[in-house]
Amino acid sequence: MRILFFFFAIAVLLFQVSPGYAQPPADLASTMACRAKNGFCQVSACPPTFEVSGSCHGGMNCCTKIAS
Repeated sequence: MRILFFFFAIAVLLFQVSPGYAQPPADLASTMACRAKNGFCQVSACPPTFEVSGSCHGGMNCCTKIAS
């Protein structure tokens, strides 16, 4: 009889469903796009050898290297 309780507990753990997100939130997607351009997100102005090329989550700047 104890084995049935054990199997029931295992079945509950195995069949739990947590749907998650099909797509990342828009602000996370913009951060991922910034990193895909080899950039980084920064709250203040970009360093001298970088330029602002968009925005990231929370209104931060996406800084990418200036092409020379």
